[in-house]
Amino acid sequence: MTLIADIAAAHEQFTALRRDIHAHPELAFEEHRTADLVAERLEAWGIEVHRGLGRTGVVGVLRGTRAGSGPLPTIALRADMDALPMPEHNRFAHASRHPGRMHGCGHDGHTAILLGAARHLAAHRDFAGRAHFIFQPAEEGGNAGARAMIEDGLLERFPCDEIYGLHNMPGLPEGHFGFRKGPAMASSNRFDITIRGTGGHAAQPHKAVDTIVIAAQMVGQLQTLISRHRNPIDVAVLSVTQIHAGDAYNVLPGEAVIRGTVRTYSTAVLDDIESRMRRMAELLPQVHGGTGELHFHRAYPPLVNWDGPTDFALQVARETFGAERVDGNMPQHGGAEDFSFYLERVPGCYLFLGNGEGGHREAQYEGMGPCELHNPHYDFNDALLPIGSTYWVRLVQAFFARQEAAPQS
Repeated sequence: MTLIADIAAAHEQFTALRRDIHAHPELAFEEHRTADLVAERLEAWGIEVHRGLGRTGVVGVLRGTRAGSGPLPTIALRADMDALPMPEHNRFAHASRHPGRMHGCGHDGHTAILLGAARHLAAHRDFAGRAHFIFQPAEEGGNAGARAMIEDGLLERFPCDEIYGLHNMPGLPEGHFGFRKGPAMASSNRFDITIRGTGGHAAQPHKAVDTIVIAAQMVGQLQTLISRHRNPIDVAVLSVTQIHAGDAYNVLPGEAVIRGTVRTYSTAVLDDIESRMRRMAELLPQVHGGTGELHFHRAYPPLVNWDGPTDFALQVARETFGAERVDGNMPQHGGAEDFSFYLERVPGCYLFLGNGEGGHREAQYEGMGPCELHNPHYDFNDALLPIGSTYWVRLVQAFFARQEAAPQS
């Protein structure tokens, strides 16, 4: 593995930067301090800065110094900046200073990695084209900062030919890379089914329409949408996570609410499940004399990597770090990512960078929990900073080299 020399030399500097961000976590659309820090660094390196997209988003535009013929090729790299609304249980010096907020997913590391790459590229602009550095708010919790930036004109103001993003992955060996063409991460969707009947005395159920009984039947029937109405090769998960009804031991409630989540790797499969859920939610209560309605919220679509960009990004990783460090067929991940919104509009790839056993070795105190994503003991592994930055630089350089080598029409 060969790191870029000046990136490796700046490892301590960017470790301090990453830990500063970790100590000051900010939630979705509240990333003001982080955005200020990002913008200040980009401007200091001579990168053109634009702010306000998606409320707290930052875009850095770097133009190469070489002249080119025809439209300038443009590549975009994205890092997410937001933290999670959760407590941190770590005791090291850079632990969160804000109770109830934590960088429990490594977005502090993603931001520092992209800044490290931007710094190097700003000092080595010998290419014909543009690189866009997208620092995005609000990836967590279904807030869809990617969609917010797109709605604010990101792709019109800063068009790109290809877009790339990465996420650290605990459990994948430290510094290894993982790729998957096609559907790589699931869609994320929430549902609420409201059942209305007639309340009554628990001793006289014949005078009521029992919403508890209807809800109990509904939970079982919902699972048949996965086990009996879906092609088994089309992966999908439907989980009921909440049932709310009633306030007293001797009262049959007039309303019950069922809540949960649906995840799929295909929009067509999701369309079918939602349609069948709606019919079930409306018709099953009628059998008992009640009514029902479904509210279905689509948060993030499936993340589908493009074949060409994935092959390209995978090859750059192999050439830079060695084939033994690259997995080209990572298993599908059941989590969701709003990078999927970009990939619906622009060719690109979302990849994984191995975090090893979980991160910063000071986090491994005896008796602490696993250092996994969204865990209160998680910390990003700072050894990845020069690896990730080197990879982004080599990807950008290979992108422009490929453009120059392509035959001109």
